[in-house]
Amino acid sequence: MKVLVTGAAGFIGYHTARQLAASGDCEVLGLDNLNDYYPVALKRARLAQLAGLPAFRFVEADFADAARFRELYLSFAPDYVVHLGAQAGVRYSMENPAAYTHSNLVGFSSVLDAARERPPRHVVYASSSSVYGGGAVTPFHEDQRTDSPLSFYAATKKSNEVTAYSYAHLFGLPLTGLRFFTVYGPWGRPDMAPILFSKAITEGKPIKLFNHGKNRRDFTYVDDIVAGVLAAMRTPPTAFADAPPCRVFNLGHNHPVNVVDFVRELESLLGRKAQIELIGPQPGDMVETCADLTRVQAALGYAPRTPLAEGLRAFVEWFRDYHR
Repeated sequence: MKVLVTGAAGFIGYHTARQLAASGDCEVLGLDNLNDYYPVALKRARLAQLAGLPAFRFVEADFADAARFRELYLSFAPDYVVHLGAQAGVRYSMENPAAYTHSNLVGFSSVLDAARERPPRHVVYASSSSVYGGGAVTPFHEDQRTDSPLSFYAATKKSNEVTAYSYAHLFGLPLTGLRFFTVYGPWGRPDMAPILFSKAITEGKPIKLFNHGKNRRDFTYVDDIVAGVLAAMRTPPTAFADAPPCRVFNLGHNHPVNVVDFVRELESLLGRKAQIELIGPQPGDMVETCADLTRVQAALGYAPRTPLAEGLRAFVEWFRDYHR
């Protein structure tokens, strides 16, 4: 089968493309624009890991360029689309909202329009736990209201879910959105907590913990996330008389961890003490995230298997090797 993976040079996109290309039953086309939101060298290093896989091919292109994306899409004729490309980052969305409009709104429409012209078996796309926003009650269940986003990033992901529903309703396009919860692991993004904290600890620099260190996160190891992505991809939703072929699932670990405890675990693995600065809340941040996995477990049999200590050990091994 043919699978198109957008954001293939990104963190989750890289791991997903790797598993698909190594499976023996897929031809994978990876797409990424290699933007400089964080160092492009890391993205190219991920792609170098994929280059030796015969089933993987990469094209540097922007999926928000509708004409270019349509040309690539129709030429490849994928059976499945895994749309993981997006402008990421809650805090950066306050500095440069235009980047989120371009990739997360215009780009998402570009992907759906191409898929509408030649429907694949299934389109899976990345949403985010950030959509739960203000007033959300943990654990977050997919039926909770998500109309109070606390960041523009979250607003664009909520827009993706609403747009997906309309395309499924109007055109019968099978679509599944996956709300990821704080993903970590080898080859992770340098703007996220694991690398930021690890670099600060090893360099003897202070770590700023927002909300006076009281935030709690549902840290989920990347292999568990990829297992959920692939299970969802292979199980398209079915249309019913009163509902289009469209759904949304949480993908998390369901065991939120205090961020301070996360830092303590890293201290132990790195063999150095952290210099912690407790500061006030950060606009756009959520105090706690925790995934209710009832729906995804019933539909896909999804069950995260990686304890935090095991996942962080694998992350630290990669971190030491990559940053040596």
